[in-house]
Amino acid sequence: MSTINTFASDNISSACPEVMDALAKANEANSPSYGEDPWTKNLATRLEEIFETPVTVFPVTTGTAANALALSTLTPAFGKIFCHELAHINTDECGAPEMFTGGAKLIDMSGANGRITAKALEDVIYGAGNVHHAQPATVSITQACESGTVYSLEEIQAIAAVAHSHGLSMHMDGARFANALVTLDVTPAQMTWQAGIDVLSFGGTKNGCLAAEAVVFFRPELVGDFPFLQKRAGQLLSKSRFISSQFAGYLKDGTWLRNARQANAMAQRLSKGLAALPGIELAYPTQSNEVFVSMPAVLIERLSAQGLSVNDEELDGKAVRFVAAWNTPESQVDDLLKVLADHC
Repeated sequence: MSTINTFASDNISSACPEVMDALAKANEANSPSYGEDPWTKNLATRLEEIFETPVTVFPVTTGTAANALALSTLTPAFGKIFCHELAHINTDECGAPEMFTGGAKLIDMSGANGRITAKALEDVIYGAGNVHHAQPATVSITQACESGTVYSLEEIQAIAAVAHSHGLSMHMDGARFANALVTLDVTPAQMTWQAGIDVLSFGGTKNGCLAAEAVVFFRPELVGDFPFLQKRAGQLLSKSRFISSQFAGYLKDGTWLRNARQANAMAQRLSKGLAALPGIELAYPTQSNEVFVSMPAVLIERLSAQGLSVNDEELDGKAVRFVAAWNTPESQVDDLLKVLADHC
């Protein structure tokens, strides 16, 4: 794989050794099925330690499933889900939230650097109780955002305050949750339920897991029909231990935070190097493990001619995306910058 292509996505990275070791241990003997195994039962206990509060947890295999199932529990078929226009649920999940909710309406909002604001949310919430309107039900924010930026605690708190004042639930898409967490240098509790988040899609796949996501409920009364929706969606695995054991390795001894710090550090190294090259400008602030830049079309064409694919359609079609992963070394960053410098 070429130097540039290794930065196409954090999804292309391998699983980290701690996760693979945990999987191997889970595979040593037979175990009860459908979530009755010790790894799945222990997952809630482990996350309660991490989030410092009781939680209800459901492991699933993909981020799309986590988001769509969470939203289907929070939102009726006639409801509205408010999100940023670049949100993954709006641009990259092929209508899964609409399908799983039975037809809920996504209200996509604009906002600088991929984030919505509390004021903008307040301005678009209307129609409650009016039978002619879809009913406001849920707000979904992404942390870290698709643009690579991060909501501050104050921003999350303000958005949640508006949502809750209107009786709406707060969902967080945490596909890159760990990357945002280490950027803010806060606790998982501070960035979620203490800030007003009701349900979290907790991602591990992009940060060292093989395929492991979880829907985490901080308010048990919101769980509702989730177990039935999970089963109906084909996300209740008979061998759930092979998801839950990944989290056992991922969360052990701070592996997940070390992975995120490495990815973020390499993104910062890459961001500074790219910004120093002629004709290349940062499109968004680099606050997690994604770097978005604007570069001349001729440069993209030169790279493509050499078989080096450049991801210029991942977000808004206006910027090129480079993504660092948990296992990205400094040498790969420096090799990429040299290749780009040679073509600038």
